[in-house]
Amino acid sequence: MPRRPVARDKLLAAFEQIVLDEGERAATLDAVAAAAGVSKGGLLYHFPHRQGLVDATLQRLDELVRLDLEAMAAAEHGAARYFLTTSLFEDSELDRALIVASRLVQSGDENARAALKRLEEAWYALILADVGDPVVATAVQQMGDGLYHNASIGLLPGGAADRHAILDSLLAVVDRLSPRP
Repeated sequence: MPRRPVARDKLLAAFEQIVLDEGERAATLDAVAAAAGVSKGGLLYHFPHRQGLVDATLQRLDELVRLDLEAMAAAEHGAARYFLTTSLFEDSELDRALIVASRLVQSGDENARAALKRLEEAWYALILADVGDPVVATAVQQMGDGLYHNASIGLLPGGAADRHAILDSLLAVVDRLSPRP
């Protein structure tokens, strides 16, 4: 499979970083080209319009989600435990892509909203298959989403030990609620 052009990757990384650091409105074509060290013409070669950057960013999110769903489906201790365990924001590629998509949704991008909706539905389906009860699956998903939100904006207590203690208490709740052996 041919490798994507380096300039294209630099442009996508620059777009993501600007959205993360300064917000979606700051990610203009000129700003992205400058941040990537690529001429405006070079940017337009790869992305003839700003929506092309957004679409490519969402395609990248879809690929990262696909990999996460595969790992979740294969998780030794089940999808529910996997979901919670990975809900501690770690600034991973997937975490960054999720934050960018969320900011795009906040600006009204319906494609980003649809991508996040597909992701939430896919996570829910795997959790439901694992726990077997829609109420428990919803509770697990809401616990994970709340944990992720608070971790991503720095509202969880100080150190890693504190964060993992919170995670352990939530995993214990999942174990009590879930019929899994």
